[in-house]
Amino acid sequence: MIDTLDIDLTPVVAEQPDPVLFATVSGAHLYGFPSRDSDVDLRGVHLLPTAALVGLREPAETRSRMWDRDGVEMDLVTHDLRKFVRLMLRRNGYVLEQLLSPLVVHTGDAHRELAALAPGVLTGHHAHHYRGFANTQWRLFEKTGELKPLLYTFRVLLTGVHLMRSGEVQAHLPTLLGEVDAPAYLPELIEAKARREHGDADVDHARVRADVERLHAVLDEAQQTTSLPDAPTAYDALHDFVVRIRLEG
Repeated sequence: MIDTLDIDLTPVVAEQPDPVLFATVSGAHLYGFPSRDSDVDLRGVHLLPTAALVGLREPAETRSRMWDRDGVEMDLVTHDLRKFVRLMLRRNGYVLEQLLSPLVVHTGDAHRELAALAPGVLTGHHAHHYRGFANTQWRLFEKTGELKPLLYTFRVLLTGVHLMRSGEVQAHLPTLLGEVDAPAYLPELIEAKARREHGDADVDHARVRADVERLHAVLDEAQQTTSLPDAPTAYDALHDFVVRIRLEG
């Protein structure tokens, strides 16, 4: 699944200016449809020193960097712990996928504790995140006709449906195919994406449009019947966690 990750990524973590609490792989590798020339999307959390947060200067809470390492394009984005937890509390499925990614480059006790708190931020309103993400990717597909945004459209809709039904964040499209009633042609599209990162989708546009509309309806229904709460339940626990990790750090 992760052929392009046959490189040692631990030096990337060691090079960061502040301690990294965790770093995982996101993007196409996490979603289960990387190409041979896919870049490596590294996401994680760093810990700013307390002095950077209590002085007059506003610290950069998000750091991003793109570069080439051993012939592979790397894309690294990390947030300071406080910002990352705030994003978790804003019904942001994207950061939860990063936190819970099984493709772990660097971890520790803080990462494991934060992941254990993740279920306490899940709500039925996370369906809005996946619905909006799907709409954005679908518009991109209609504009370009490329396979990549089409796969992203299906992936996020299926992730949203699965989350509403099960309470589990699952971003891996091949796994989702066995969990949700998905179009039968998706495995062929995944194989096509593995052969090339960019290229047109060889599909019947009317058919895929109908399938996308159907999955939107399935997501709407799953949201209406979900057992997930309306609001996060872990706010206080996350607050205490951020304070403790900051002071310990």
